[in-house]
Amino acid sequence: MPRMTINDRPVEFDLDPDMPLLFALREAANLTGTKNGGGGTDCSCGACTVIVDGTALRSCRITLAEAEGRFITTIEGLSRDRSHPLQQAMVAEQAIQCGFCTPGIVMAGAALLERNPAPSRADIEQAIPNDCRCGVFPRLVRAVERAGRVAQRRESISAAPAPGIEAADAAQNVPALRVPEAPEE
Repeated sequence: MPRMTINDRPVEFDLDPDMPLLFALREAANLTGTKNGGGGTDCSCGACTVIVDGTALRSCRITLAEAEGRFITTIEGLSRDRSHPLQQAMVAEQAIQCGFCTPGIVMAGAALLERNPAPSRADIEQAIPNDCRCGVFPRLVRAVERAGRVAQRRESISAAPAPGIEAADAAQNVPALRVPEAPEE
């Protein structure tokens, strides 16, 4: 059974190891912020992007077996109160339209900002190749740049966090997912 850490919680999936991580996250762990935009090896939308060991990866392209032992962060685990600088900057810059691709964009941008808090436009374009058909890319670039300034404490944002469920509540009572008990000392 594939074991990994998702949003700082150890989990074990009683699922086929060849299943894409995307489906395990959405269907077994109930972490539905990771979107299914069609998936597969030709995926270009990036709506399913998660952070795996610090790198933004498309969860439709990685199997549970490949995720074994790795640390995965989904949009639900990025910040429990939606206070991550990029989440706040996306709201402040009005860089969200339909919202379908937004979680993947935020995860790709967050991974970029972790590596480079002052990315250039070229850095942003390379790190966030996600397809967004709503036409928000100029505002998205501004949001990533602004989030970098916030992370460097050169600016602040007071955008309100979006409502939603707590990430810790999202994966409760799901039969294919087990949260291992902490070992006794």
